[in-house]
Amino acid sequence: MSILVTGATGTIGSLVVQGLASAGAQVSAFVRTPGKQRLPAGVKEVVGDLTDVPSMRAALSSVRTLFLINAVTPDEVTQALVALNLAREAGIERIVYLSVIHADKFTDVPHFTGKHTVERMIESLDIPATILRPAYFMQNERTVQQVIQGYGVYPMPIGSAGVAMIDARDIADAAVTELLRRDRAPAPSPRTMLELVGPELLTGESAARIWSAALGREVIYGGDDVAAFEAQMATSAPSWLAYDMRLMMAGIQKFGMHGADGAADRLEAILGRPLRTYTDFVKEATAAP
Repeated sequence: MSILVTGATGTIGSLVVQGLASAGAQVSAFVRTPGKQRLPAGVKEVVGDLTDVPSMRAALSSVRTLFLINAVTPDEVTQALVALNLAREAGIERIVYLSVIHADKFTDVPHFTGKHTVERMIESLDIPATILRPAYFMQNERTVQQVIQGYGVYPMPIGSAGVAMIDARDIADAAVTELLRRDRAPAPSPRTMLELVGPELLTGESAARIWSAALGREVIYGGDDVAAFEAQMATSAPSWLAYDMRLMMAGIQKFGMHGADGAADRLEAILGRPLRTYTDFVKEATAAP
C-alpha cells in the first residue's frame, strides 16, 4: 500500500514526493500530464484528474494514505469533495489535507471559504485526517521578484497588521512528517489541525527593508492599494484569480495572518529544527542566477 500525493508536480506536492521518497516510503504521484516532471527513483506516476471519477477511483484503489492538495481553481471545492468522498469509498483512513490559515475568518475570499468547506466536511464526517493550515508562502514572492529588483518596489499590499510568512519547504516537511506518522500508525489517528506559520511577523515596510538589505539599495513599499494590485495581476492571470487575490490582500490588511500563540514553536518541535526566516529566503532568492 502506498501514499498517494495529489498536486505532485506543484510547489508543495513535488517537495512532499521528494521528502517521502527520501524517507523510504512507497509513493504514488498523481499527475494530469504524464512525464511532465522527473520523479525520484521508486516513485510511481499515476495519471488522472481530480474531477475524473474513474481515474480517481483507480488511483485510490491501492492507497493506504492520501495527501490532498488542490490548486486555486474555480472548481477547487468540487475537486476536494469528490476526492475525499472517493477516498472514504476506498476505505482510506489516513489523510493529510492542505488548507489555509484563517480559512474560517476570510469569509469573502473564494479559495479560503472553499477550503473551509472542505474542513467542515472532514470535521462533520469525523474523517481521520490532519488539516494543515499554512500562512502565506514565502515562495509567492518569486512572482514579484523581478519587480522588486528592477524597480525597487515591494508590490505585495500586505499592509501593517503582520503576516507570519512560511517557507514552502517547511510546509512540505510538516506534511511529510504527518503523512509518515499517520501511514506508520497501527490504527487511524484522531483528527487534528496544525497551523503552519513562520517565525516572524512581516509587514509591507519590513519586507521592503529586508529586500533593501539583500540588494544593497533602497526598496520601498508600494502601499496598500488592493485595486491597483488586482489590475496589475489581471494583466497576467485570469480576472477571477486576480480578484480572489485582491480580496485576500484586503483580509490580510484587516486581520493580519497570525498563528495562535506558540504556533511557530510547536511547528519547530514537530520538525526538530528552526524554521526558515524571510531574511534567509530573500538572500537565497537574490543570490540565485
